[in-house]
Amino acid sequence: KQWYQRRVAITAGVGSGKGLDVVNKATGNVVMTSASASDADVDTAVQSALAAFQTFRDIPAAERGQLLLKAATLLEERTIEFAHLETLDTGKPFYESEMDVGTGVDALRFIGGLVQNYHGNHFDLGGNFAYTSREPLGVIGGIGPWNYPLQTACWKIAPALACGNSLVYKCSEYTPLSTVAFAALLKEAGLPAGVVNIVAGEGSVGAAITAHPNISKLSFTGSVPTGKRIMSKASDSLKKVTLELGGKSPLIIFDDVDMKNAVSTAMLANFFSQGAVCSNGTRVFVQRSILEEFTSQLVERTKKLKIGNPMQEDVKVGATICKMQYDKILKYLDIAREEGCEVLCGGGAVTLDDPNLAGGFYIAPTVLGNCTDDMTVVKEEVFGPVLSILVFDTEEEVIRRANDTPFGLAAGVCTQNLSRAYRVTSKLEAGSCNINTFNNFPTVIPFGGYKNSGIGRELGEECLNYYSQTKSVYVETGDPWCPFE
Repeated sequence: KQWYQRRVAITAGVGSGKGLDVVNKATGNVVMTSASASDADVDTAVQSALAAFQTFRDIPAAERGQLLLKAATLLEERTIEFAHLETLDTGKPFYESEMDVGTGVDALRFIGGLVQNYHGNHFDLGGNFAYTSREPLGVIGGIGPWNYPLQTACWKIAPALACGNSLVYKCSEYTPLSTVAFAALLKEAGLPAGVVNIVAGEGSVGAAITAHPNISKLSFTGSVPTGKRIMSKASDSLKKVTLELGGKSPLIIFDDVDMKNAVSTAMLANFFSQGAVCSNGTRVFVQRSILEEFTSQLVERTKKLKIGNPMQEDVKVGATICKMQYDKILKYLDIAREEGCEVLCGGGAVTLDDPNLAGGFYIAPTVLGNCTDDMTVVKEEVFGPVLSILVFDTEEEVIRRANDTPFGLAAGVCTQNLSRAYRVTSKLEAGSCNINTFNNFPTVIPFGGYKNSGIGRELGEECLNYYSQTKSVYVETGDPWCPFE
């Protein structure tokens, strides 16, 4: 608490809304009370961002890139400190939080270098010429999720700043710590006052950002229903939107796989962050001839995952974010049983021996067998550590079934036949695909979904296009042609 208050004192404002209890997810204990924003605070933040934008937009792209590179270095140097905040906030194992800090560093470095060569084009028109330039949009409204607070903040703030925008960013009411600390770090790296403004609070804060007339673009990560509401409201003023929404991703396991690697891939696709990963491959399609062996190895390894205090080095499964999400996951498991799923391992709440962890919410990693495509747990996003096994026979069949969903965020294929891997992947209706692994999305490639899983892309060179706009200029070097005397 003392470290956090010392770090954020230079940027953390006082909200006029009700205070938010920041809870250690592992224990249920309140760590501190965070400021909560009101509509008036959101307006103050937007006006601050708007004023700062007038000068920040004119800073050369190379200088903005250098600022991001310096921030990357500072964040990397403080990996342990930020990982500690992230684990307190999210309940995920500490080693995962260290990885999340690393992905944030990668985004800052990649985008900080990329923007220095991000420019328009010149067109020779035979004496006359034209050119295009990329210009900032204005004030960006960012709304982040609770499962990857720091990573998502880096993914949104870095391209916004790189393109010369200012920003009002809402962190989740469940996980404000690392995002506010990151804003303090940006100021330390040289970011001018007012360019990035962090507000915390419940859904009403996001609604105030969405409706504000001086916000030029919205970038949201979260659920499909909320994303649809944001897009609908944004249409009132034709705000640009980027939406990274939910998923119910397929992972297809063909019968020629290396079995150990296939099981590893299925676990990667389901059990990070207590299963709270939007891209997770929760629908695991297994070819019939290897179903028994695959299931046996998967269940054996899943049972070995240690559940407990996420600060401990050997713990692989931490605490669920809150009781509401905990109850939601358990309800899905009840429905799964009612609809005929077989619980092969896990399947419910876990009570830990350590009395200090009694206030946390823990759920065992779960593998479900005897699943069919029409089951609720197979169709809907659970956002918990729940893996559903589905059997298939032919390539054509599994492609059809994999695509039979309103989601399209991610997909995976496991096979040693690369021709088949390319062929199947090309037919999968998903924006971010993996072959022989899962949830591996390096900073250099765009990330985003098809269908109800979103609009636009994070990361990669493409991400800068969503935080800037093109201006076209035609230059007449002689007398303009005119038919009017």
